[in-house]
Amino acid sequence: MKKTYGTPARQMRSLCFGAALAMATVASAQGAPALVLAIGGEPETGFDPLLGWGSYGNPLFQSTLLRRDAALKTEPDLATGLQLSDDRLTWTITLRDGVFFTDGTPLDADDVAFTFNQAKAAAGALDLQVLREAVAIDPQTVRLTLDRPWITFAEAFFTLGIVPSGSYGPDYGRHPVGSGPYKMVSWDEGAQLIVSRNDEYYGAASDFAQITFLFTGEDAGLAAAQAGAVQMVAVPAQLADSVPAGFHARSVATVDNRGISLPFQSPTSIDGQTIGNSVTADPAIRRAMNMGLDRATLIDVALHGHGTPAFGPADGLPWGGADDRVDYDLPAANALLDGAGWKVGSDGVRAKGGQRAAFALHYPAGDTTRQALAETAAALLRPLGIEATPTGGSWDAIRRVMHTDPVVFGFGSHSPYQLYSLFDSRRAGVAYDNPSYYSNPQVDALFAGAQSAVGLEASYPLWSEAAAIYGVNGDNVWLWLANLDHVYLINDCLDIGTPQIEPHGHGWPITATLTQWRWTCD
Repeated sequence: MKKTYGTPARQMRSLCFGAALAMATVASAQGAPALVLAIGGEPETGFDPLLGWGSYGNPLFQSTLLRRDAALKTEPDLATGLQLSDDRLTWTITLRDGVFFTDGTPLDADDVAFTFNQAKAAAGALDLQVLREAVAIDPQTVRLTLDRPWITFAEAFFTLGIVPSGSYGPDYGRHPVGSGPYKMVSWDEGAQLIVSRNDEYYGAASDFAQITFLFTGEDAGLAAAQAGAVQMVAVPAQLADSVPAGFHARSVATVDNRGISLPFQSPTSIDGQTIGNSVTADPAIRRAMNMGLDRATLIDVALHGHGTPAFGPADGLPWGGADDRVDYDLPAANALLDGAGWKVGSDGVRAKGGQRAAFALHYPAGDTTRQALAETAAALLRPLGIEATPTGGSWDAIRRVMHTDPVVFGFGSHSPYQLYSLFDSRRAGVAYDNPSYYSNPQVDALFAGAQSAVGLEASYPLWSEAAAIYGVNGDNVWLWLANLDHVYLINDCLDIGTPQIEPHGHGWPITATLTQWRWTCD
């Protein structure tokens, strides 16, 4: 049963800060409008952190134990202290006092323990497989015990929003209760979400008392900006130069990458499911594609220049491969295929042993960026004698073929766990993890060593070393294309400060610094 203590303390706290809150409210009402944003789609499973909401950025409604500032440096949020035991199996966390959910109930260690235990049971997108149990020691102290050292477990401290143990239920995702900077007012699914500022929030108060998130398509979002109906819209690169009057474009650097999965094995059956591809199973094909794809042209054509070449899923990050690069060399790529026995046929497509170098290249229909990348990449692969056929479809359709055919996927995270999820053999075929069914014992061993490191920074060299095996100088298990720039068209009166280097776009990463946004016009 939910604890009930704390009401008097809450009343005292409200009295202490009442004058300041009133002043902030007046200032906001005078200077800042109700914001309307069109910056992304809505989560399929609602705003439930236990099912993945917030795993790629800011949960908005809920608090997390830690957070990252604009420079990605760690800051406290709910946690005021963390300690990892010498055997790296136990985290002991001290919590901030005087925090309340928006339903008025206090947030304490019971809620944190409940959230972690439930999130593990929910088997969502978070790295909680190694959690043995979470236990509240006292109202301000929680202990998390792991069944083995697992350093990327700490990423959950930044991304798992804490939910109330007393009221969490099956419909939570559509009626979230949290202790974050905003609370839900209404959600008209498929149309809009309205949130209001949580004036009981312990952190910096937002300038904006109300924000509406519109779930428009890309063209409709731009039209809304042109009509002055929104103050910010996220646009694909193809629309980045269509800046409405009174707006400016802001390109934000990201680790949000797009790449083509290359099924690693020859066709076979695993647990009754067919996996593998006769063409991409050939290492010469995978190597030639990475050498012979002109990424600079790809970015110019498909992204209008709003991106950078990608060679791995963690380019430029400490856990990425420092030497995981390959120069564009079309003649060398063709010579490689010639030497491997892939001969050019009368139709310009190579073949070997009766197998044409041809495959479907899937992308989610309605995603113009991935469609442009798929179509442009297919055109750039033709000089290699490789026929990729762009094929748009629903995610349901893609899930049925993603272990046999190449797919344009998107990833990008602030955690090295992303590498584990893509390349470790134990994640093969788990949800969207390791869709290529890649397996290499050397990579698995390096990742195991990294997870056992004494700290996250100490693990970086091992993650990085693995890139020489799975990457473009090794197994070439993916054809990474580009790191996207996230492009926002922003009203000239809205100052969003310094955004973070953004992860993959799910979860509206631009809102990570929302409480720092300011309205600069009268």
